[in-house]
Amino acid sequence: MNDLAGKHIVLGLSGGIACYKAAELCRALLKEGATVQVVMTEAAAQFITPVTMQALSQRSVYGSQWDARAPNNMAHINLSREADAILIAPASADFMAKLVQGRADDLLSLMCLARPMDRVPLLIAPAMNREMWDHPATQRNRAQLQADGAHLLGVGVGEQACGETGDGRMLEPQELLQDLIAFFSPKRLAGQHVLVSAGPTFEAMDPVRGITNLSSGKMGFAIARAAQEAGATVTLVAGPVALATPRGVQRVNVVSALDMMAACVAQADQATVFIATAAVADWRPDNAADQKIKKDGTGMPQLGFVENPDILATLAQSPRAASGELFCVGFAAESHDLLAHATAKRARKKVPLLVGNIGPATFGQDDNALLLVDANGAIEIPRNSKLALARLLVADIARRLAQQSV
Repeated sequence: MNDLAGKHIVLGLSGGIACYKAAELCRALLKEGATVQVVMTEAAAQFITPVTMQALSQRSVYGSQWDARAPNNMAHINLSREADAILIAPASADFMAKLVQGRADDLLSLMCLARPMDRVPLLIAPAMNREMWDHPATQRNRAQLQADGAHLLGVGVGEQACGETGDGRMLEPQELLQDLIAFFSPKRLAGQHVLVSAGPTFEAMDPVRGITNLSSGKMGFAIARAAQEAGATVTLVAGPVALATPRGVQRVNVVSALDMMAACVAQADQATVFIATAAVADWRPDNAADQKIKKDGTGMPQLGFVENPDILATLAQSPRAASGELFCVGFAAESHDLLAHATAKRARKKVPLLVGNIGPATFGQDDNALLLVDANGAIEIPRNSKLALARLLVADIARRLAQQSV
């Protein structure tokens, strides 16, 4: 799956120590199927050589508006007309100021000014010292660039080359890659607020033991990413999993089923779509011990259990769901007879769409196969990566929402 196949990206480097990240970014763009043309300022060449970027991009690097390789001596025109997007990474404080002022005294700024604004977007990944980033002049320039139609990709937080810590770091290459993929994704869910539950829950028996399951949360996290790519505001309620939060997604961490129930109910008031991907434990110990239960040779202690609340059914039968304000999608992880169990669960939970899968075949894996069950029957989606399936599911949900609004 090459998310940027067929895209031609002009990668612009201005002066800054973050130029070293541009090397990895260039490689990542190519791995996703894009072609990359590197354009560097004279200052950028003080931090990383054109030879390095040429080797990585597999194209000659441009750095001067007087480059005689352009037959018409108009490299700034030719390069910008060929691009699907211009990405400036890193964008220094000086280069951002230059863009705001419309100055064009080198090839990179000249190209940005000459680009056809209606079809060649300009994406900017700032990189500078924290004091420079916080300075009112830089913040005015950031706001003006956005007002002028540029897309600011934000900054990272952490240690800086100068030894200080704070805002202003250039985002990491994989973060920028995700942002670029999301930028090009169709915004099928623009205006929607999607609530996703993901992962297992953990039901404590004592302070160190509990009941859980093998869910990794990967499917739910992929759905959260796909929904964000599709333009939705996304809130992810996650059980105890060790997964990175998708870019642009608000995450709420929970542990138990009761925690997840409370978080989902609280977040559902703002949501327009609820996708219940989490593998919530059906039962919990009725009386968790305050101290670790010790083995004493008499066998396992007798434990009582109570049923956990049904999060999906609660939200699917809420007034907002009944009025059509909240579209609910359920998940069923089964071990056998998937169609029968998924069909019955959809009817029991009263949801318009139920997504079924075989749990033992997908828990912890990077791929999956889905069965979409609605009132008209079932559709099989063959095995694929979880992100690819998530994007197909998001597109299907967007189609259903559009039909619902007609």
